[in-house]
Amino acid sequence: MLADILSRRLKKFLFFDDLVKLPLKISYRTPETLGKDRIAAAVGAHYLHPEGDVLVIDAGTAITYEIVEASGHYIGGNISPGLTTRFKALHQFTEKLPFVKETGQVPLVGTSTETAIIAGVVNGMIYEMDGYIDAIREVYPDVFVFLTGGHSFYFEKRLKNAIFAAINLVLTGLNRILEYNVEN
Repeated sequence: MLADILSRRLKKFLFFDDLVKLPLKISYRTPETLGKDRIAAAVGAHYLHPEGDVLVIDAGTAITYEIVEASGHYIGGNISPGLTTRFKALHQFTEKLPFVKETGQVPLVGTSTETAIIAGVVNGMIYEMDGYIDAIREVYPDVFVFLTGGHSFYFEKRLKNAIFAAINLVLTGLNRILEYNVEN
């Protein structure tokens, strides 16, 4: 197995499974189903902003939302389809809608089928993210918001809420998990 080879050849090697010690307390009801990327992003956000509550929005194939309290308590999160997934779904699951990709200009209202899809998908995602941030701020007023993932820079300047874009948040979290396990 590759993990066996790597563990023999590397000084610091950790196979990230359900037995790995984490620098967060996980309260997820089904931790065995919690994606390792979601955990790593949450760890990375808490590591970079340990003094406060954090919300991580990972805008990739799916959009995931993770909440970590200042105490290091991972509360949970949400999952919804990402940008490309939404464009593909409209094309694949409707009879006549074309497949479109994101563009720089996003109208408020589409004036053709293609611009209607772009406006609907992109603006819908912006409203979703901003709405989620607003709702979380009702519970955690000073929450610090991290935006990461493959489409993070596409949405960074489009959101009305203040966010911090951190493209390598998952890698930061993976590194912190490794360090935590070496230390302990």
